[in-house]
Amino acid sequence: GTLHRSFKHLAVDIQLTEVDGGKQLKVDLWFGNRETIAAVRTVCSHIENMITGVTKGFLYKMRFCYAHFPINVSSVKEGSKDIVEIRNFLGEKKVRRVELMEGVNYVRTADVKDQIEISGIDINKVSLACARISQSTNVRNKDIRKFLDGIYVSEKTNVVV
Repeated sequence: GTLHRSFKHLAVDIQLTEVDGGKQLKVDLWFGNRETIAAVRTVCSHIENMITGVTKGFLYKMRFCYAHFPINVSSVKEGSKDIVEIRNFLGEKKVRRVELMEGVNYVRTADVKDQIEISGIDINKVSLACARISQSTNVRNKDIRKFLDGIYVSEKTNVVV
């Protein structure tokens, strides 16, 4: 796949150069202060994540944690959108719906009980989908030390290892 990202809000020079038969990406900043110098490292990390995403992909594994009421999670396709539906969380009748962004895939793990896998090439979209799923199962108005039910990220890895 391909990923596009704009860094035009920063005054940096990004050049692709040939070094010893290989390609090297060079990020330059001229006359920077403390904040803009720190932003150079952030730009490099974003570019590294984009390269890793396109070459390997990102895979987040999420586990269901419940004490009594088993959490039921399924995927529904509405038009071109994938929606993750969470039912029976703490025995509630409310159906929690989390819309997945474009390019994010949902898989229910067959060999491991109570586990789903969220994958894609854009780490921002994959991690945002996992955060939305996890935050949709936040326990409210109860003691969170006792009520540990929820869906949590258990492992972050690449699709191609």
